[in-house]
Order: sequence, then structure tokens, then C-alpha cells
Amino acid sequence: MIDRTLKVLLVDDQRIVGETVRRMLADEGDVIFKAITDPAQALATATEFQPTIILQDLVMPDVDGLTLVKFYRANPSTRDVPIVVLSSKEEPLVKAKAFAYGANDYLVKLPDAVELVARVKYHSKACLAARQRDEAFRSLAEAQKQMADELAQAARYVRSLLPKPLTSPNILADFRFIPSSQLAGDMFGYHWLDDDHFAAYLLDVSGHGVGSALMAVSAGNVLTHRSLPDTDFKNPGDVLTKLNGVFQMEKHNEKYFTIWYGVVHLPSQTLSFANAGHPSPLLYHGNQEAKELESGGFAIGMVPDWEYVSENLNLTEKTRLLLFSDGVFEIDQPNGKMWTYEDFRTFANVQSGEGLLDLLPRHARRLRGNDILNDDFSLVELRFLMNGAN
Repeated sequence: MIDRTLKVLLVDDQRIVGETVRRMLADEGDVIFKAITDPAQALATATEFQPTIILQDLVMPDVDGLTLVKFYRANPSTRDVPIVVLSSKEEPLVKAKAFAYGANDYLVKLPDAVELVARVKYHSKACLAARQRDEAFRSLAEAQKQMADELAQAARYVRSLLPKPLTSPNILADFRFIPSSQLAGDMFGYHWLDDDHFAAYLLDVSGHGVGSALMAVSAGNVLTHRSLPDTDFKNPGDVLTKLNGVFQMEKHNEKYFTIWYGVVHLPSQTLSFANAGHPSPLLYHGNQEAKELESGGFAIGMVPDWEYVSENLNLTEKTRLLLFSDGVFEIDQPNGKMWTYEDFRTFANVQSGEGLLDLLPRHARRLRGNDILNDDFSLVELRFLMNGAN
């Protein structure tokens, strides 16, 4: 809390000057006055007293006033306190030097009481305003730091929910996740529903911030723990339809999310999937060029009572599936252009072999010209080795 009292410190070796100034300020109820005659005590007194203005005499024994002005400006506790230099006469060169050393004003002593009071109040109120501003900046900086710490903690929590890489005889799963500078709404996962069914999903909540992240975590928990009542989690269309019923925008601060959800049935070697407005995943059969798994459907929460339908396809001996958020390809470049889905697809086709999970993040950072991307980068790679092929 800033002390609003006007505090005047006079440093002058003549006691009569101190008494005169005290009388000039005596009727000002909001002013506290302190005078010292020993210049050697000036800096220590100013540090303790915390004046809103210093009236500094120029000619004193042992230490001259201009030297003290320099000392005040070098001392952190008095660096910004207004200093009014008091001189016995008008001397342009001395005045110029005083201002060069950091003085704020110059008075020939002693001025009329009305003028002195006016200058004391003018400079003191400016000092208090500056202190109030600095305190506001400090409070803002502390609040921003606290918010940044909390967001970083939230980001770590979100990351802790992401799955571990998976190695099994039939399915390999791995991912790369690069959080953006802002807490965002990406979430993904993969898990076994039973011995024959393997599910995977990737979702992206609209917007940024805590609200988006909380919604992503909530939706991810629903899918991971299969906590949607009367839902067949082996049926992607049913899963998205039930999610849409729970996460309508008007109940969730006008937020919605896109999601791709798929289930692999190992005995029949088929992939069943449904898409709610999410970027189309890329499917590779062996060394063939990628196939986009296009599927219609509004984002979750946008259209009430929308029925999502599952689509099915057969998996070959070696099939690779790439799931990703739009942060993988919507990359703002320094030249003002944006990397597009088609650019991303071309890059993925050229680099379709091993190592794409590492190559793509490096390429995205080069495009961005910065290690921090403008949106969450979520990339999941699933490899299906049907018939026990390795």
C-alpha cells in the first residue's frame, strides 16, 4: 500500500533556513517536514525517511550539494525522488550542472511561501503517482508470474495425462507433443478396449487458455475411462454422438472441439472410425502415398442431436496411421505465409519412412523461425502389423 503522505526532506546547514521552511509548510496538514544540517547524514536519512521531495542546499561544509544530488541518484531508495536544488542566487551554469546531475528543479532561496508550497506539492504528487504506478507494475508482474507458474503447472498436468509409447506384437504407438506458448486444448490417447479392440483418438478444443485445457482434459478422461453411459466404445459413431450430447456449447462456455476417434479390430484386421470436424488423418499402406481418411461431421458441441456414423476400412500387413491437430500444419511463418495442410501432406509423403516423428517437429520450428509454435503441436503415429508381421 502506497503511503499518500507528502514528506519533505530539507538538507541545509543553516538552521534558520530549516525553521523558515517548516513555518511555510506548517499549515499544510498533509505534509510531514524533516530538516537536517549535517550533509554526511543526508543519504542515510533520505533512505530511512523516504521523502516525496528533497530540498537540497548547494553550498555546505564538507560535501557540496551537487555531489549529494549524484549520490541520491545512485542510491536505489532515492533514485526517483524529486530533488529541488536551493541556491542563494540565480546562476545559469550551476543550474545547468544541477539538472545534468539529476535535479528536477532549481529555486533561489528562499522563495515566497506560496511558491514553495506549490512546488513541494507538485513534485511530491508526481513522486507519489510514480510510486503508485511502479507498485501497480510490480503487482501486475507478480500476478503475471503467478499466472505463468499456474499455467506451466497446468501444462505439466496435461502432459502427464498423455499416454506412454506402446509396443505390442500387432500395434506400435508413439507421439510428439510440443505445447505452444499458451495453454491450449489438444488431447490424445490410445488404449486397449479388450484383447481384440484397440482405440485411439485425438481432439482439439477451440480457443486457448485454462478453459480449453480443462475441457480437453474432461473429454479425454471420458474416453480413457469410458464414462459415457449407454455407449458402445467399439463403435466410433456412437462415441461421438454421445460426446456431442454431453458437450454442447451452451453448457460449456461456448466451446466446442474437433475429434477423430478410431477402433482397430485385430481378428478382422479392420479400422472403424468417425470424425467430428477434425483434420483428416493420413493412412499409409506399405510404401503407397497417403490416403486421407475424410469423414463428414460437425465439431462436437455445435449441432444438437447430430448422429455420427462410423466408417470402416481394411488394414494391410503393414499400415501406418498419422493423427494430428491443426497445430501441426497451420504454422505462421516470418514471411507472413502459413504452412497449409497440403504442404504438410507433401512433406509427410516425402518423409514417409522412419523418423517422421522427429523430422516434422524440427521442420515446424524452422518454418516458424522459433522454438515456440503458435499452437499446440500434436502428432500421433500408429503402426499396425497385421498377421503378426514385423
